[in-house]
Amino acid sequence: MSKVKTNAMRWLDQHKIGYDVLAYEVKDGAVDGISVAAKVGRPVEVVFKTLVTRGASKAIYVFVIPVAKELDLKKAAKAVNEKKIELIAVNEINKLTGYIRGGCSPIGMKKSYPTLIDSTAMALPTFIVSAGKIGFQLELDPQVLSRLLDAQFLEVTMED
Repeated sequence: MSKVKTNAMRWLDQHKIGYDVLAYEVKDGAVDGISVAAKVGRPVEVVFKTLVTRGASKAIYVFVIPVAKELDLKKAAKAVNEKKIELIAVNEINKLTGYIRGGCSPIGMKKSYPTLIDSTAMALPTFIVSAGKIGFQLELDPQVLSRLLDAQFLEVTMED
């Protein structure tokens, strides 16, 4: 296993939270969530992506949703009491979070932002989120992550 330690891993270590690191190959350029699920040998339903948004009030919000789903912007806005919400521009990700596109973890961001986890995670014993570096994922208990991030579980994805 790699000796890589990301901010997310350090943060979990500091809080004495157990997790597994799942490494995957990135040379082929396939780093989208569905490809990552296949590469780490897990069902796509347990692999989640981190989306960073900005509300009409200019506040920043983080949403953790299944990789095969899309964020429902109306549900997301309602969940955080905003009139409207939109994804931030790719060139803002690093400045706001300390991470890059494709390697953005909900854990260990530069600042703490209100975080919502899609309600589908509540039924899972573990789920997978980015470790904060392309090529690495973290598998951990969503309930523990919710408590640590003070995150709510809400339905925020589009219907199939």
